[in-house]
Amino acid sequence: MKATYCKYILDFKSPGTTSRGVLTQKETWFLLLDNGSDYGIGECALFRGLSVDDVPEYEEKLKWTCTNINLGETRLLAGLRAFPSIQFGLEQAFKSLDSEDPFVLFASDFTDREAPIEINGLIWMGSEEYMQQQIDQKLSAGFTCLKMKIGAIEFEKEIALLHSIRKQYSKDDITIRVDANGAFSLEDAKEKLKILSAYDLHSIEQPIGQGNVLKMKQLCEETALPIALDEELIGIFDVTEKEELLQMIRPQYIILKPSLIGGYAGCKEWIQLASGFGIGWWITSALESNIGLNAIAQWTYTLENRLPQGLGTGGLFTNNIGCPLKVEEGRLYYKSKTNWDTRQIRELCL
Repeated sequence: MKATYCKYILDFKSPGTTSRGVLTQKETWFLLLDNGSDYGIGECALFRGLSVDDVPEYEEKLKWTCTNINLGETRLLAGLRAFPSIQFGLEQAFKSLDSEDPFVLFASDFTDREAPIEINGLIWMGSEEYMQQQIDQKLSAGFTCLKMKIGAIEFEKEIALLHSIRKQYSKDDITIRVDANGAFSLEDAKEKLKILSAYDLHSIEQPIGQGNVLKMKQLCEETALPIALDEELIGIFDVTEKEELLQMIRPQYIILKPSLIGGYAGCKEWIQLASGFGIGWWITSALESNIGLNAIAQWTYTLENRLPQGLGTGGLFTNNIGCPLKVEEGRLYYKSKTNWDTRQIRELCL
């Protein structure tokens, strides 16, 4: 079997602003397996500045993976423990190779009968006017769950936006999540969470920076607003350490991004542990191309988690891979009569 890889740069339609900075491009890598008669494809979605495997030797590890592909999936995954995005790309590629259709990794009603996945509509940071424009667009498009990134503009303006939504829609009509990406300081997090809780929010993601375990524990114990851990999970690979983190902090939710925490296998460990502690969870993409998003979405459907998932990022890029994934009325569909742009994929990687 032959394995190859290639780099691909995704271009944002509009700059994506978070508390960590402004994104205009997103680097990703495709991994192709070819056994002479069939091929499989996976995406190693490195996230610069966030992925634990954002290291100088990243491409060398991809080369090592391709050179040693005949070691098999199990042994390779064990050797890639510190490279979760490559782990996930490898899982996808082997699953793709073994499937009758290289793009149907998990056959289900999602792929075969256009059963939808409910998703949240993502509201990027920006000016108050820009964020209001996005909110109006998402509501007009039929979304019933919004996820608003906060922490880049004045807190009072963000509160004003939440107030404007709640003036028109109750929590029974529209679910609102906010994502701070660790933007709040340890000192003012409690007060801001108290203010936010007045707007009937579903949850807040990562209110303070990762690594502040004792402070996060205190926030989760005292908050009137459910807290979801996101970045906090990155870089923790040992199952015992995962269990200790959840047992210590006891968050209300955890958010699972396969590209950042070790693919399907890494997510399954977190889900099993979270379930034991009565902690809720949902799945979110991490700005993958449609290759990775497809692999996440198909797997997510099989988990039968009925919370809105964070899988609406495929439309962010001008040069994404053409595919059957479509967002309609706040739901993600796999339109099986629409073809993948295999020409584009093969030109990139073969």
